[in-house]
Amino acid sequence: MHKRTALHGLAAATLTLGLGLVGPQAFAADPIKIGLILPMTGQQATTGRQVEAAVKLYMAQNNPVINGRKVEVIVKDDATVPDTTRRLAQELVVQDKVVALAGFGITPAAMATAPIATQSKTPMVVMAAATSAITEASPYVVRTSFTLPQASVAIAEWANKNGIKKVVTLVSDYAPGIDAEKYFADRIVLNSGTVLEKLRTPLRSPDFAPVLQKVRDAKPDALFVFLPSGQGAAFMKQFAERGLDKAGIRLIGTGDITDDDQLNDMGDVALGVVTAHHYAAAHKSAVNQKFVEAFKKANNGMRPNFMAVGGYDGIRVIVEGLKASKGEGGEKLLAAMKGQIFESPRGQVLIDGQTRDIVHDMYIRKVERVGGELQNVEFDAIKAMKDPGKSKYERRLRPDAAGASRCSLSSSTASPTACCCSCSRSGWP
Repeated sequence: MHKRTALHGLAAATLTLGLGLVGPQAFAADPIKIGLILPMTGQQATTGRQVEAAVKLYMAQNNPVINGRKVEVIVKDDATVPDTTRRLAQELVVQDKVVALAGFGITPAAMATAPIATQSKTPMVVMAAATSAITEASPYVVRTSFTLPQASVAIAEWANKNGIKKVVTLVSDYAPGIDAEKYFADRIVLNSGTVLEKLRTPLRSPDFAPVLQKVRDAKPDALFVFLPSGQGAAFMKQFAERGLDKAGIRLIGTGDITDDDQLNDMGDVALGVVTAHHYAAAHKSAVNQKFVEAFKKANNGMRPNFMAVGGYDGIRVIVEGLKASKGEGGEKLLAAMKGQIFESPRGQVLIDGQTRDIVHDMYIRKVERVGGELQNVEFDAIKAMKDPGKSKYERRLRPDAAGASRCSLSSSTASPTACCCSCSRSGWP
C-alpha cells in the first residue's frame, strides 16, 4: 500500500516536472486579470462604449505580457445601477482574482465599490466618474478622468475675464452636479459676480424646458451648465427650441455639454459655446492625432471623447504599474501607479502621489466648424491643474492689479506660471 502511494506520488511529481511547473510557479502562466465595470446598457451607455473602445485599443496596440503572463481585461456591464456595480466588483475580486478594478461611469457606482477596494486592498482606477470626493472614499482609488471642480473653476475664471457677472447655473442633480454648481458659483462670487438662480434637473430622463424658461426669465449674462455625458444633444435641442440661443444669453459650462461623441449632431446651436475641459478630439499634439486616427479606424469612424481618454490613460496606468510591480497587485501595484508622469492624448499628466488624483491642463475651448465638422477648439488653458476640491493642499494664487488674490488663466503659448490650485509645468509636485 505504501509502495503504491509512493509510486503515485512519484508519477505526479514526474508529470509536474515534465511540464516545467513546480510549487507556486505552477500557475505562473495564468493571465493577470483586470476587472472593467462600465455602463454598457442604459442611459450612460455612451460612456461605457467610449471607455471600452479605448481600453481595447490600448490592449491591441501594446499586447502587454508581464513575467510571461498575459494581461486580460474582463468587462462587466452594471447598467448604471450602483448595487450591481458593487456585486460585480465583489465577484471580480473573489472569483476572478483580479489585481485591479477599473471603469465606473458615474459617481454612485464608484462610491459603492470603494469599500470593496479597501477591504480587499485592490487598486481601483476611476476612468469616468468626476466627483472630487471619490478619491477620498478609499486609499486604493486612483483617478484618470478629471474632477468637476477643475472644469468649473476654470470656466468661472474665464467668465470673470470676459465680463460675465450675472449667471444662472443648471446642473444634473447628483454628486458631480453639486460639485460643479458649488465650485463654479463660489468662484463667480469670489470674483464679485452674482448667481441669480441655481437650477437642477434629475439625472434620469430630464426635461429641460421648464428650467430653461426660468433661465430666460432671469435674463443672466450667461447660463452655466453641467450635464453627464450623453445628455448634451438633448439639452442643446431644447436650448434652441426655447430661443435662448437668440436671447443674448451666453452658454458656458463644463465640456460634457459639447461632448465630442455627440457634437456633430447638435447643429449650429452649439457654435460659439465656450467650455472648460481636459480633452478634445481636436487637441493639437502628435500623440493625440495618432490616438484619434487609431480610435476612429478601430471603431467605424467614431470620434473619441473625454471618456475615451480617461479609459486609455487608465489602462496605461494599470499596465505600467503592473510592469513596475512585476505583476503583483495590492499595495505594490498602488505604489507603482502613484506619481506616474506621461504624455497622454490630452497632454502631459501626473497621478498625484498624495491625492491619487490626476493633474493635467484644463483647456478653455469654443465650438467652431473645422473642415466641415463641429470641433471644440482650444484657445487658452490653466496649466497642470490640481483638483480645487482637495482644499487641504496648498493653493497658490497670483495677486491681481488691485492686490487681491485670484486665479488667472495662463496662455498655452505663454510661460507656464503657477495658477490657482495648480503647479507650474517645470515643477510637478
